[in-house]
Amino acid sequence: MLEEVRIQGLGVIDDAVLELSPGLTVVTGETGAGKTMVVTGLGLLFGGRADPQRVRPGADRAVVEGRLTVPEGGRVATRVFEAGGDIDDDVLILNRTVSAEGRSRATMGGRSAPVSLLAYLADDLVAVHGQSDQQRLLRSDRQRSSLDRFAGDDLARAMKRYSVAYRRHREISAELEELVERARERAQEADLLRFGVEEITAAEPLPGEDAELLAEETRLAHADGLRVASTTAHEALTGDPAAAEVQADVVGLLSAARQAVASVSEHDPDLAAIGGRLDEASYIITDAATELASYSESVDADPARLAAVQERRSLLTQLSRKYGETTDEVLTWAENAAKRLADLDGDDERIDGLRAETEELAARMEEAAGELTRIREAAAERFGTAVTEELTALAMPHARVSVRITTGEEFGPHGRDEVELLLAPHPSSPPLPLHKGASGGELSRVMLAIEVVFAGSDPVPTFVFDEVDAGVGGKAAVEIGRRLARLAQRAQVIVVTHLPQVAAFADAHLVVEKSTEGLVIESGVVLLDRAGRVRELSRMLAGLEDSELGRAHAEELLSNADPERAYPAA
Repeated sequence: MLEEVRIQGLGVIDDAVLELSPGLTVVTGETGAGKTMVVTGLGLLFGGRADPQRVRPGADRAVVEGRLTVPEGGRVATRVFEAGGDIDDDVLILNRTVSAEGRSRATMGGRSAPVSLLAYLADDLVAVHGQSDQQRLLRSDRQRSSLDRFAGDDLARAMKRYSVAYRRHREISAELEELVERARERAQEADLLRFGVEEITAAEPLPGEDAELLAEETRLAHADGLRVASTTAHEALTGDPAAAEVQADVVGLLSAARQAVASVSEHDPDLAAIGGRLDEASYIITDAATELASYSESVDADPARLAAVQERRSLLTQLSRKYGETTDEVLTWAENAAKRLADLDGDDERIDGLRAETEELAARMEEAAGELTRIREAAAERFGTAVTEELTALAMPHARVSVRITTGEEFGPHGRDEVELLLAPHPSSPPLPLHKGASGGELSRVMLAIEVVFAGSDPVPTFVFDEVDAGVGGKAAVEIGRRLARLAQRAQVIVVTHLPQVAAFADAHLVVEKSTEGLVIESGVVLLDRAGRVRELSRMLAGLEDSELGRAHAEELLSNADPERAYPAA
């Protein structure tokens, strides 16, 4: 809700503050005083087009600042916080500046913001109905959402069922589309994986086999050298019994040393210890000689086995180039590839399952969308009748409002229906969209009738009307005031009017006063008390503030309107 609006340098307004309250607030004043600038200022504040010609002559810029209360946790508060703005005790400050050169700047919650963001927030904050303002309810999406709220709980329940099916259908359809589009890629991937798995399976590699084969190949390739070395070492340790002359060997020499030490070791413990070490060395050398003899006999230069090992290693090397550096990595690749193949082979079954589910969800959407259409058509009939009745009381007795619901083939977030409000100003005229079927003044009255009918189902907290009473008077003007007061029981309503019959229903009355200093005209805004209201209504009735007849008539208007006010005076 708007609490305060300050306007500087806009049109004839030099500096004015509008203190606003709940209920119905009317703005009146003499012709040329700047009443329309109030609506223009509100339009700027909520993202309207910046026109530098509206900047007051001699001023550098026009500034409009608004103070609003917004509910904590609501969509507006969430969007403000996302944009980096602040809200203090549920109070949001908006500011719009337009320079004389045409530059425009906006701030929201103390933070610079694009003007488009103000317009976005306006959808949830204010509905401005004026001759030159962009009408909120002229948008098809707003007409549909307003009709849906008017339809009530039945449509809300049907919409919930439809939304569940619609969201799930979109998720499944996206997954199905991706699987189908990637079918060729998946087939190519599967072929490559299958070839690799088959190649590895045919080779039958064993864990660690590549290292074992490398060691065996090295041993076979150096078999002669290994045999000569082991034989030479064995003969050095134990001698060669087949030799004509037995040369001294390590075992023999070590045995002689042991015997020499053992013969006298009992005379010296230190020498006995050395003898023990010679015994240990003798055992080690004897074991080594035995193992050398065995190794020498086992070494066999087998060219056939060497060729087989080299061929096997070549095969494993080819696999390693493709699938992993070692045999273990190749086996790991084959295991993972087999799992991926299972997944890819299962995609065909997944596609079949998804297609079946999309068909089921489509049937559910079809049923739910049909129910939405039926509920909307019934609500549209009630709505058209109610608005037409309101227009009769608003001096448009021959006008008819109807709702055209067009059901398309495509499913959307809200069903398949396009909703459009139509107006036939006269019985002989065809129903046309609202902005084509009415003049500016008529359109404001149509919007008033629509808002009154929608009241309670439309969440917008503030309504602004300009020229809603254009071209009417007498009893019709009283009915306009009564309906504005009725709307003000559920929302804040701000009306710029020139009719005393409308102004009498206000809970708060602001008058735009102008002062003339030479050729310079300035306007200010004053909140009237009861006596001030009588004088202003008298001026509007008779053109004279002090006319006794006018004052008496003004008192009568106020008294008759007292029971209708949303916030009657104490």
